[in-house]
Amino acid sequence: MIELVLADACIGCDKCVVVCPTDVFDTTPSGIPVIARQDDCQTCFMCEAYCPTDALYVGPDATPEGLVADDVPADLIGSYRDRIGWGRGRRPGARTAVGPPIPHGDLPPRLTERASIASQRITTREVEPR
Repeated sequence: MIELVLADACIGCDKCVVVCPTDVFDTTPSGIPVIARQDDCQTCFMCEAYCPTDALYVGPDATPEGLVADDVPADLIGSYRDRIGWGRGRRPGARTAVGPPIPHGDLPPRLTERASIASQRITTREVEPR
C-alpha cells in the first residue's frame, strides 16, 4: 500500500494523482498530494514508478497508523523505478542509474528488449492452419 509522500522531495507534478487507478490521492492547495484513501490502494506501484523525484514509498504491507520517512530505509524510497529499469528519480542523495533517464511514457529497456524478442518470435513462427 502507499505509505509515504515525502513533502520535501515532492515537486507537485501530480503524476501520482493522475496515474493512480483507484484515486487514492487528493490534491491540496500546497501542491503536495495527500494519501486520502489508503484502503483503496491496490499496491500497483504506478505512483512510485511515475514519481520523477522518488517522493513516494509503496510498501508491501499496510500500516494503518502510517509511516514517517525515518521508518523506511532511504534506499527503499523510490526503489521501484530502479527495479523496473526506469532508474532512480532525482531526489538528492538517491543512487543514480547508469545512462540517461527514461522519459515517462516510454517503456523501460528491459521491457523494450523483451517486447522485441517476443515480436521476432511471433513473426518467425510458422502459423499452423486451423
